[in-house]
Amino acid sequence: MYIRCWGSRGSIPVCGKRYVKYGGDTTCLEIRSKNGDLIIVDAGTGIRSLGNKLVRENIDTFDILFTHAHWDHIMGFPFFKPLFIKGTTITVRCYPFSRFTIKSIFNGLMARPYFPVQLADKDIRAQIFFRKIPKSPFRIGPIKIHTIPLSHPKDGGFGFRFEEDGKSFVFLTDNELGHIHKGGCTFEEYRAFSEGADLLIHDAEYENKEYQQILKTSEEPWGHSVISDVIRLGLNAGVKRLGLFHLNAMRTDERVDTMVRKAVDSIERKKKKMRCFAVGSSFEITL
Repeated sequence: MYIRCWGSRGSIPVCGKRYVKYGGDTTCLEIRSKNGDLIIVDAGTGIRSLGNKLVRENIDTFDILFTHAHWDHIMGFPFFKPLFIKGTTITVRCYPFSRFTIKSIFNGLMARPYFPVQLADKDIRAQIFFRKIPKSPFRIGPIKIHTIPLSHPKDGGFGFRFEEDGKSFVFLTDNELGHIHKGGCTFEEYRAFSEGADLLIHDAEYENKEYQQILKTSEEPWGHSVISDVIRLGLNAGVKRLGLFHLNAMRTDERVDTMVRKAVDSIERKKKKMRCFAVGSSFEITL
């Protein structure tokens, strides 16, 4: 199973010389099975570069899974070049919202006057199938996919565990370990879901002081985790590698490096073995 990140920023894309190392695009992951099946997770601004690559490689059939439908996870979708190429087949899978259909979300995203091309226009030449993500495990090629509800405000979302040939990758972004939002799960449930993963990539939006400030100024937390809680999850679940994700848009490369050093020091003080790093837009790994 091959995994590549195309964007890991949270809330809004950023750019400039202080955001070169980890990149400035918002959430998008590429996952490929041993058979070449392609799974894309989320369509933040990182999906634009991925789309250009898929066109160059003449890849025309794939699935897109959405964790949820907040702006930073869908804003790149209208700029995804395969949408405009005849012969492309895209299966869009999203969390089963109670108030919206998946198709209506994307119709709204591309509605006038916000975007010049609508989803039903002839310029959209790809065949697009909209499906709800089932709560029970399902397969895309040889990859088995488990889901778990995210602890994220308002409409929630899904986290994923991808398994192939005894290897496992867990992706939990926009997930708050310190507060259970409506529909979310307990820390223990996320620990069990992540148990023994070869790679866990988890939301790591806040340092403790930042999180405490949110608690003081907001009626409800914002659905993102403190780094110390993420480390505790990784250690308690016995994961081999922990990737810190949903990098705060205000956190420059230098500040991300400092965050990682503190995290690694914390793990070493506990005399535990778990590789910890920040996930940037060029991160790739084969499990």
